[in-house]
Amino acid sequence: MNDISEAALEESKKRGYKDILYEVKDQVAWVSINRPRVLNAFREQTLDELIHAFKSTREDPSIACAVVTGVGDKAFSAGGDFYAMKRLNWTNAAMWNDRMLGTAMAIRGLPIPVIAMVHGWCMGGGHELALWCDLVIAADDAVLGQSGAKVGACPTVGATQYLPRIIGERLAREMIFLARRFTAQEAEKIGLINKCVAKADLLKETLAWCESIKGHSAQTLRMTKKSLNSESDQLYASWQHGMELLAHVWGTEESLEGMNAFLENRKPDFQKFRMQNKKELTEYLDGCEKDLNAPPYMRGA
Repeated sequence: MNDISEAALEESKKRGYKDILYEVKDQVAWVSINRPRVLNAFREQTLDELIHAFKSTREDPSIACAVVTGVGDKAFSAGGDFYAMKRLNWTNAAMWNDRMLGTAMAIRGLPIPVIAMVHGWCMGGGHELALWCDLVIAADDAVLGQSGAKVGACPTVGATQYLPRIIGERLAREMIFLARRFTAQEAEKIGLINKCVAKADLLKETLAWCESIKGHSAQTLRMTKKSLNSESDQLYASWQHGMELLAHVWGTEESLEGMNAFLENRKPDFQKFRMQNKKELTEYLDGCEKDLNAPPYMRGA
């Protein structure tokens, strides 16, 4: 969203980044996902670079805060790149899931506030990225949502943990089960984001937040962030549980149907899996009636 500066290009090249841009300007670290052709969807390399960039801010105590955003005019981030996620399965699931957890922990573990500067699409894993941040400011064109149920993925690496705490159980379940989307204006009303502003003012308003933070005690910010995170840090066990659930989803026919349908611009056929499951259960119950759950020589006795 913010204009790409020569400094960001130079610093990112020096660091070997291919998927993100990074620069420190006026004591603010700017981290931008630079994959606008795929609506800033992220892949494994993107997550690695995000982790490295966020952790590197620890090497400069003069940095007052960090801002994460997406390059281009259309999206903060559309979430995980389906061409990356389609390659996942039970065996390699940790290669993705651990990176998601690592990115979240890098953001939450920093001693400085991290601001999500959102515009356009903020969906799925992209929305989870915003959830991991301390503050969220969004342009009035932003759309926030959890699309997992529509594409056969599971938002169990942040959304199922944090959404109930932020917007309440009922709305969280509606957002996840019904794949409900919220405009930036709606998101502000329910507390999903901190502030909705005109798109033309997004950068200016974000910079105002950064200036405010720069005028505050770094020590206080560090201590209060750690304290504010204390309760939600207890959800770490739920993260581990969620990643294992997700490992069982990756590579299944049902998840691939959802992602392929999206890429092929068609409606997914999830009903066939319900009917298949019904058939299998019917055969199982029928087998019980026929004593197939006993040794052959005892059946019908």
